[in-house]
Amino acid sequence: MSREPMTRMQVHLGALHGTVEAALHEMALTRIVARLWAKDHTLWKQDPTEIANRLGWLTVAEQLREKVGPLQSFAQGIRAAGFRDVVLIGMGGSSLGPEVFRRTFGSARGFPRLWVLDSTMPGFVRQVTKAINPAKTLFILASKSGGTIEVMSLYAHFAGLVAKAKKSTGGAPAATPGGAQFIAITDPGTGLGALAHDKGFRTTFTNPPDIGGRYSVLSYFGLVPAALMGINVQTLVDRGIEMAQACRPGIPPDQNPGAYLGTVMGLLGRSGRDKVTLIASPKTSSFGLWAEQLLAESTGKEGKGLIPVVQEPVASPEAYGNDRVFVYLRLEGDANAATDTHVKALEAAGQPVIRRTLRDAYDLAGEFFCWEFATAIAGHYLNIHPFDQPNVQESKENTRRVLEYVKTTGQLPAQTLADSVSTLLAQAGPGRYLAILAYVTPSTQVDATIKTLRKALLVKYHLATTAGYGPRYLHSTGQLHKGGPNSGLFLQLIEDMKPDVPIPGQPYTLGTLAQAQAVGDYQSLQARHRVVARVKLGRRVTQSIKGVLTLSRTRMASASRQAKRHGGKKGKKRR
Repeated sequence: MSREPMTRMQVHLGALHGTVEAALHEMALTRIVARLWAKDHTLWKQDPTEIANRLGWLTVAEQLREKVGPLQSFAQGIRAAGFRDVVLIGMGGSSLGPEVFRRTFGSARGFPRLWVLDSTMPGFVRQVTKAINPAKTLFILASKSGGTIEVMSLYAHFAGLVAKAKKSTGGAPAATPGGAQFIAITDPGTGLGALAHDKGFRTTFTNPPDIGGRYSVLSYFGLVPAALMGINVQTLVDRGIEMAQACRPGIPPDQNPGAYLGTVMGLLGRSGRDKVTLIASPKTSSFGLWAEQLLAESTGKEGKGLIPVVQEPVASPEAYGNDRVFVYLRLEGDANAATDTHVKALEAAGQPVIRRTLRDAYDLAGEFFCWEFATAIAGHYLNIHPFDQPNVQESKENTRRVLEYVKTTGQLPAQTLADSVSTLLAQAGPGRYLAILAYVTPSTQVDATIKTLRKALLVKYHLATTAGYGPRYLHSTGQLHKGGPNSGLFLQLIEDMKPDVPIPGQPYTLGTLAQAQAVGDYQSLQARHRVVARVKLGRRVTQSIKGVLTLSRTRMASASRQAKRHGGKKGKKRR
């Protein structure tokens, strides 16, 4: 494979190589890449609804190139004003790109820390609240629609804190809650834009409206937080444009990084290798959180979809089934010895692997564009509409109904009986995947415990697993869970969410909102005949998750004993 302008790509497809090469040849003849750049909606569906007006991501980096100077000046002004922290309040596409920047780059010296708050879990909100000084914090409200319930609820919480801080220091009265400490990023004409105007926000960044949230990382939604951290926004934009040029129609499909990756994912996905497993160097591992949302929400519909598997524990090659395609995102100069060894073993075992090598962390901006382009191409091969998210709205409506019930009765509705963990595991088998849906306050201890559970399931069942914190996953993989292939097994883990956090102006708390979201999603999964189990963890969260792990091991041992008994009986019969 020839060298790309940004990344080097090596492909190991084995017996699948000929199929992909034939598709790339056909792609050149049918001008698929040119049609994508021309925004031809018939590449996906005959009906242009929400397609032609969702392709602004193709050129947004070029459009915002002239805004780099003003963005950097704005960031310097925030730094000079003495802000110590920036809290980004957003969900899904509004938050995951900035989260990748935060984890990969961190804040430059002298610039404020960035906190990405994409959760209504009371424990997480308390953590952020305790870590900041509200009087010296800038808050970003990021919402494309401008009415996201999580964003508005968290705004009410922090606006109240800012008002108290101002009042205690003789600043702005409580009626004008420190508007200069808030900025908004939203589409034109939204409720959030009106709120920002009425409350006197410091500024509002109006994003191009022809970009869906999950394709918005190289727009204001990603670049404003990056600038506030002191990241070189000019380099990010340049790398995004560089990759866009590499994906232009004049580039042969076999040398076009986005077209090649999308063709592999689409073709292999529709033939059964639908578990797109991302392996990344340690410093770039958070990229998977963003790519997971992009693939799941874009392709998981009409009973089809690519199942992104990210941050999965490593196992020996025999643990993986023939439902996988691996993509290795390798950062030059990182601690790559372990991942290099793992990927070589996968290739030797005949698994399809695409290696993509990044020169430095700024090449992630190019990867954002490459994966967006690839997802659009994969959508063509899957014959789905990659720019809508019909089942995300379904869960939102369920949440709204649950909250109305809470307002009326003062309690959450009774729930139908869930499957047990044993029932869930009894259905593990080839081609399936298990999604861990954790309504838990994020922590390194919880991460480690969930990782141990995922490793056990992978090794014993050869089962691909995903893991997402609620309610974040509702804005990402939630679409796949309900609209994608009925191959998922779903395990909700729910802590007690105490002590709780009130929402000013609402009759319910953040904990109640989070529980309503869990109930709403549970109802959606059951209505679509998904296999779902719920485990209430109480306050001893990690110990309770370990209990699930113990139960799963017991189930594994029982299944093994039964297999041996049946095998023995069959053996006697043959004799």
